[in-house]
Amino acid sequence: MKKQIENRADIEVLVHAFYTKIRADKEIGSYFNTMIKDWDTHLEKLTDFWETNLFAVKKYKGNPQEVHNEVDAHFGGKITSNEFGIWLNHWFQTIDEHFEGENADTLKRRARKMSTFLYLSVFEHRKKN
Repeated sequence: MKKQIENRADIEVLVHAFYTKIRADKEIGSYFNTMIKDWDTHLEKLTDFWETNLFAVKKYKGNPQEVHNEVDAHFGGKITSNEFGIWLNHWFQTIDEHFEGENADTLKRRARKMSTFLYLSVFEHRKKN
């Protein structure tokens, strides 16, 4: 039986396992490995993000929309819905490997909405530049 996502430690397990997959992915790993210079800091920030997202604690400070627009610009506007789909599939797989329950389902729904929002933001940002 898999466990429920109950606290920051669970989110940390999820984030670390997820980004291990992302970094190794042949299609999207290079985006992350090129842009992220300090993986420990990045993983801590993403743990803050998902903890804030799920448990409404006020730890995360940042602007994901701005960051994703910058990454897309760095790569010449080559990020497509395909890359977001790969990201989302890894997220779902990682959750399913480690966790179950309402919070796991919530994180899947929120990631799906967030990936759609961020992709649309990237697309709109390209039109302005």
